[in-house]
Amino acid sequence: MNDSQTDIRAYTLRLELVDEPGELLRSLKPIAENGGNLLSIFHERGNVTPRGHIPVEVDIEATPDRFETIVEGLRDAGINVIQAGTERYSEGLTIILSGHLIDTDLSDTLSQIQETKYATVTDISLTAPQGATDISSARLKLATESGSTAEVLESIREIADEKDLRLVEPLITGGDV
Repeated sequence: MNDSQTDIRAYTLRLELVDEPGELLRSLKPIAENGGNLLSIFHERGNVTPRGHIPVEVDIEATPDRFETIVEGLRDAGINVIQAGTERYSEGLTIILSGHLIDTDLSDTLSQIQETKYATVTDISLTAPQGATDISSARLKLATESGSTAEVLESIREIADEKDLRLVEPLITGGDV
């Protein structure tokens, strides 16, 4: 077995799900059953694809062989796989946003970061010691495409400026996601 068959890599799957209870869980089953390690899920129920389905982006880690099996398992389960097979995120980045995160719509902030196309949010930790209406802070772990850290940070700076948030950047860069 060569290294390309045993190396664990990060992949992004773009799925289209029917808006019915249990569809997200059904789509995760082939990933779990075939050894995929879930990194993040971005499920935007408020948006629909041109076919009226819910777009879902799933980031996973797997060996190339397991990834192919996962994609086959998804398709066999009747899940519409829009994009697969792209090793997309290979670096990690940790930042802190501080300010009125909740009042400025934290969900929208995360959506805007997701839309930068070079990064995905893999973990968030929110602290709001005085409650939701006061200043809060969030530590965000991002998975980024190789060599795109500067562009990702510039996009996040713009989002932070727009929402009058303070950006502490980056705490950790590079390495595996």
